[in-house]
Amino acid sequence: MFDFLQGYDVLGAFWMTVKLTVLSALGSLVLGTLLAAMRVSPIPLMRGFGTAYVNIVRNIPLTIIILFSSLGLADIFGVTMGASDFDVQGFRLAVLSLVVYHAAFVCEALRSGINTVPVGQAEAARAIGLGFGQTLRLIVLPQAFRAVVVPLANVLIALTKNTTVAAAIGVAEAATLMKTMMENEAQTVLIAAVFAFGFVVLTLPTGLFLGWLGKRLAVKR
Repeated sequence: MFDFLQGYDVLGAFWMTVKLTVLSALGSLVLGTLLAAMRVSPIPLMRGFGTAYVNIVRNIPLTIIILFSSLGLADIFGVTMGASDFDVQGFRLAVLSLVVYHAAFVCEALRSGINTVPVGQAEAARAIGLGFGQTLRLIVLPQAFRAVVVPLANVLIALTKNTTVAAAIGVAEAATLMKTMMENEAQTVLIAAVFAFGFVVLTLPTGLFLGWLGKRLAVKR
């Protein structure tokens, strides 16, 4: 029944999807945390930049961002991301696009977590001489992260599925291989079922584990 899989590197395609997901998730977490810090900053310019970034990026389709990274950054401005190989360049541009896009959602999830931290804790931190950065790093963010494990899990699952958009610039991930197989093979339904099952395997355990972790780490108020 599954003879049509012979000659295709399905596991390799999903491994590319995993690499895109992991690297983009790490980048999104770092950039999203910085943006969340900007959004609650006492400096108006930083708050304005964080707000503008989130509101603009969240309302631009990911496909447009990825196509701009390839056709705009690479072809027009010559941004090669330090890669001479076309495939490596496409992979790095895809990671950059996914980071830029999903950081806005990480930021909003974290900001909602920051809002759950009682204001009195930040006031107490300032009373003992801690600055804004120290208060955020030592008092607020640790509690905020514990409060938003489940929302961050949802962002991670969405990111995993959104890696399929990288096919638009030729990154050899799962969706790219699925398209090729559908063009060459007659078993369209089985091909779709195989790749759907692959994404369920990637996302379902992640969602279940992070949901359990979120309950364990939830801050009791």
